[in-house]
Amino acid sequence: MSTSAISVREGEVLALLGEHLSNAEISSRLFISVRTVESHVSALLRKLDVADRRALARRAAELARAERPRPASALPTPLTAFVGRVRERAELAEAVKTRRQVTAVGPGGVGKTRLALAVAAQAAGDFPDGVWFVDLAPVLDPGRVGAAVAAVVGVGEQPGRGIDEAVLAALADRQALLVLDNCEQIRDGVAPFLERLLVACPLLRVLATSRARMMVPFERVFPVPPLSFADGGDSEAVTLFMERAAAVGRPPDPAVRERIAALCERLDGMALAIELAAARWPTLGLDGLTAGLSDQLRILAGGPRVDVRHRSVRAALDWSHDLLEPHDRALLRRISVFAMPFTADAATEVAAFAPLDPAAVADGLGRLAEQSLLTATPSAAGTRYQALETIRQYGTERLADAAELTDVRSRHLGRCLARATALAAAEAEGPDRHARFDALAEDMRAALAWAAGRPEQRADAYRLALTMGELTFARNLLGEAQQRFEQAAALAGAGAGAGAAALREAAAVAGCRRLGDDMLRLHRAAAEAARRAGDIAGAGRDLATAATVAYRFSSEFTRVPTVDEVTAVLAEARELSAGGDPAAEAALALAEAAVLADAFGAVQGAVDNTAHETVGRAERAVELAGRAGDPVAESAALDALSGALTWAGDSFGAAAAARRRIAVLQPVPGTPAATHERMDALAMAAGTALGVGDLPQARRWGRQLADQPLFAEVGHHAMSWLLIADAFAGRAEEVLAGSTEFLDSWRRSGRQRSFSLGPAAASVAMTHGLRGDHEARADWLAVVDRAGTASEHRHGYGAVFDALVLLHHGDPDAALLRLAPEPDQVWKWVSWIWLHWYVALRAEASVLAGHPNARDRIAAARSTVAGNPVATAQLDRAEGLLDGDATRQLAAAAAFDAAGCPYQAARTLLLAGPAHVQDGRAALAGLGLTGG
Repeated sequence: MSTSAISVREGEVLALLGEHLSNAEISSRLFISVRTVESHVSALLRKLDVADRRALARRAAELARAERPRPASALPTPLTAFVGRVRERAELAEAVKTRRQVTAVGPGGVGKTRLALAVAAQAAGDFPDGVWFVDLAPVLDPGRVGAAVAAVVGVGEQPGRGIDEAVLAALADRQALLVLDNCEQIRDGVAPFLERLLVACPLLRVLATSRARMMVPFERVFPVPPLSFADGGDSEAVTLFMERAAAVGRPPDPAVRERIAALCERLDGMALAIELAAARWPTLGLDGLTAGLSDQLRILAGGPRVDVRHRSVRAALDWSHDLLEPHDRALLRRISVFAMPFTADAATEVAAFAPLDPAAVADGLGRLAEQSLLTATPSAAGTRYQALETIRQYGTERLADAAELTDVRSRHLGRCLARATALAAAEAEGPDRHARFDALAEDMRAALAWAAGRPEQRADAYRLALTMGELTFARNLLGEAQQRFEQAAALAGAGAGAGAAALREAAAVAGCRRLGDDMLRLHRAAAEAARRAGDIAGAGRDLATAATVAYRFSSEFTRVPTVDEVTAVLAEARELSAGGDPAAEAALALAEAAVLADAFGAVQGAVDNTAHETVGRAERAVELAGRAGDPVAESAALDALSGALTWAGDSFGAAAAARRRIAVLQPVPGTPAATHERMDALAMAAGTALGVGDLPQARRWGRQLADQPLFAEVGHHAMSWLLIADAFAGRAEEVLAGSTEFLDSWRRSGRQRSFSLGPAAASVAMTHGLRGDHEARADWLAVVDRAGTASEHRHGYGAVFDALVLLHHGDPDAALLRLAPEPDQVWKWVSWIWLHWYVALRAEASVLAGHPNARDRIAAARSTVAGNPVATAQLDRAEGLLDGDATRQLAAAAAFDAAGCPYQAARTLLLAGPAHVQDGRAALAGLGLTGG
């Protein structure tokens, strides 16, 4: 049987059968009844011609493997060939296949990374979802392990959740291999991340390399031995030496293989030590190598022999270092501060001071690469150099021994600060800006980590932290951006107003992340920082903003602040704002509109607030914000006004206020606060445009919202208003296509609730209802129950969407029952953006159901919707039906078309009489809908 006969829903059930879920679990996951699941399982057994659920599960795995696109390998390409280790490769490959997590353990220089790369490349065919390699050597902060994995896997941040949670969700069903290299220096961060990852991602395998085991559940430790030298001249160790020596010059004569074997034995078979020795073959020959290394090993022989292998690598490094010219020694130790690959120009900036001449740096880098102390890789921006982590650590030791550590680190910090500042400048915009940030990011992090703990570097550390906050925000690394702004505030000092400014930026980033608790905490912290700095008006402004946040974004809190808590904050803000500062007065006015008059319709707000009082307070906030000259504050005040006007029933006023927000914010640079405000403004503009029947404009703003970079990882939020606009217009294909992204993203997000997610899911349910797919509609109504709020669905958008479906299928009595309450009986839920739709549908249902007050309801509705092209056409059609005026009905069809609502135009033809039914059905079919 072809899988093309399997429906979309059956495909979803089949996939979950492949995860060996029960019918009850599938029901919960897909928001459908157990009986529906049973029906789908029976259909799948029949269509796929298999005997039982086990066979279905096996078939699901086969189909998933066959249909999932093959990902590109994310493994780095080594510059030299891998040599030997046949037994270890086979054993480690088998361990990776059979164990959840394997840690390749061994001292630095033994060859763990190369072995892991070879095994990962060999095993790639067993992992249909890909193989990823994450080098943790540059990562100094244990809290950034998840971020490092996310950068390689291609997972972005999602508002409302941390990057670690986003990674876990993205990899939850992936049959993939993750290679984590150089775990030892941040084992405290790797271990807890791995534990969570392996629990959340049952199909994932992890291969780690470390100098010590991770001590996590599922771990299998694989000790990586040195290269074998037991076979003398034919051993793996000798083969490696011969291969590397030939690569840098004249290959050794096979006749000396046994003598080379003795040398490799002295080096304990350590791969790095052998490669360093082989690099010197062309200049020293075997006798020189033997004599030089023998001296080094003899010097170390008297010490403790706890770890001979570490000592042999150290001996090779000391020997190789001592053979360098003094200038090259200086260069080697100084470039050890680079965490990422670097150019000759970068090395010159950091390392070129006495006794090292700037002109000699490029030649010196070449010589170090020739001696295998650096790797050199060509790139579009020129050759880039990098040292192995073991050599970097050795260079850092030498840097300290030479008493240059502070000097070189300071130069590295200065370079990072200068580059970060240039990158943050307006002229740095360009298609490669992100790539330039990525190339510099780990060095900036390393420089900041070093400088943050040194009082003499505090000023530069503050500037770098602040600039990194800006850069990481622009790079859509919101979690780190918030962290850097908070770090900058801590570095600014107790008496500096700059600390409060940085905390305000952090609060704005938290807003972009939809973290209400953090927004409130950070605005209150900013107030305290401003108070310490003597900025009393600033402290009052921050506390007023904190109070506003508690009500304006109440749905984004894990613990909603109580009325008493917020009222206390507002009272304190009022005391501090008594000095007449315009910005503080504007912020206080907005807070009073939010808290005292509930302009934003908060979770903790009263249901019975006075709409006209709310409008008055919001208008005052707008006026004061305009006087203060702060566009972001003015937009927030306009948001309050837009909300207040909806409660007052002035939908056009609400839409006009929302449009003003777009205009006010248009020239403002993309700071975190402006970006947060702009995203909210686009959502409100799209919603209020829908409310007054401007479907084309609602779709344009919905599209702009969906295209916001910060929404890249949250398709459910990005698509919400676009889905609703397309659903009202009747564009079924667009709705169904967008609904897949919406649902997948919403599930990955942890099934969040939001004021816009419920209506978006309901619009998809409505579209399925208009298509006659009542089972799919029921499934999506279950999503509505999880994504939205019950009161809004029952009295507001739910009534509108349900009535549209019921009228479409010729059940006006049921539609009228759904719209039975007078609008003022459910004013808060209807008055938002649904008022015009509610009263127009109620009037039409009254006509079609033969209600005695139908004509009065049409007349009453006209005064409410005057100026709304869609609702007015709907009332014209209803009156034409009531009067039997076909001409007026056809005129309404043309009006619907002109207003960008082809669904209602097509439905009008169905209602206009037998002569037009065929055209109406054809028009509906063209939209992907069925005839009513």
